[in-house]
Amino acid sequence: YRPSIGDREKKYVNEAMESGWVSSKGAFLDRFEKEFAAYLGVAHGVSAANGTVALHLAFAALGLGPGDEVIVPTLTYIASVNAITYTGATPVFVDSDPTCWNLDPDLIERAVTPHTRAIEVVHLYGHPTDMDPVMEIAGRHHLYVVEDAAESHGATYKGRLVGAIGTVGSFSFFGNKIITTGEGGMLVTNDDELAAHSRHLRGQGVSPTRTYWHDILGFNYRMTNIAAAMGCAQLERIDETLAAKRTVASWYERYLGGIDGVTLQSEASWARCVFWMNSILVAPELRDPLMAHLAGEGIETRPFFHPAHMMPVYRTGESFPVAERLGASGVNLPSYASLEEAQIADICASIRRFVQTHRG
Repeated sequence: YRPSIGDREKKYVNEAMESGWVSSKGAFLDRFEKEFAAYLGVAHGVSAANGTVALHLAFAALGLGPGDEVIVPTLTYIASVNAITYTGATPVFVDSDPTCWNLDPDLIERAVTPHTRAIEVVHLYGHPTDMDPVMEIAGRHHLYVVEDAAESHGATYKGRLVGAIGTVGSFSFFGNKIITTGEGGMLVTNDDELAAHSRHLRGQGVSPTRTYWHDILGFNYRMTNIAAAMGCAQLERIDETLAAKRTVASWYERYLGGIDGVTLQSEASWARCVFWMNSILVAPELRDPLMAHLAGEGIETRPFFHPAHMMPVYRTGESFPVAERLGASGVNLPSYASLEEAQIADICASIRRFVQTHRG
């Protein structure tokens, strides 16, 4: 992945530096929070130092702690699970939907216990989770819904932008995300009290009315004005970036579609995927050799995330067969917006040659 950074980003960052406000105060911070919230159609945006702490901030502001449980897909980046554990709450894993690769809504109900406080959905690799059944179950059991939309800026579920559907949403602006600030994150919500409490926690728990008076245990989770300046410029270009990424995805579909032994990420009828990563599935025994083959041709790839329940810190002894199969079979291909069709044609030709040579 390569970030798309242009003259506007440089201009705004220079303005931030010239203002002298380079840390956790400055005009771009307020602007970025308001403009990002407006883009999503929510009342509040609370910026943070990175996506992981934005997610932790969400769980902390909801009051989660020891004895509480949060239902979460096991196939996700580890930060989705760590942010739960930081509060002292317990992650309860569920398997993936084999079609969309996200949390399988049909498995949520059986994971609910008297200790369940929230459901965390992860809009994996740019594709939305099927939110209607999630929200219905959450409503019946009086649970919070936390959306980890770190990889899915601009993705929509039945016309609604992800991150703005549940109780609270969280985004990452790491260097490989659709919008980047280098490092950075954002919590978004329509809940006034939750937003205010998040801001209070984010800034070391300092009193809003008394200087240097810290009336709760808080965190130093603030974004810098320089990062926010970059974020403002990136947000102004998001439609252009999303259009370019859908074009890249269409080229992968053109050149890889129909190859026996290769499955591309599909887009559900109710979703608009942003294809943060262009991802394929191959036979598990071919996955690592294919990646080595592509590396030998100068093509960088990444495997899918390892399911969290297989990690030493979260190993439960449970089996989640869909997530395990996806984790062992998935390959993320070059996915940056400035890729050209000829480059993708070459990548796909290399994949085609390898798979056709090694299948069977």
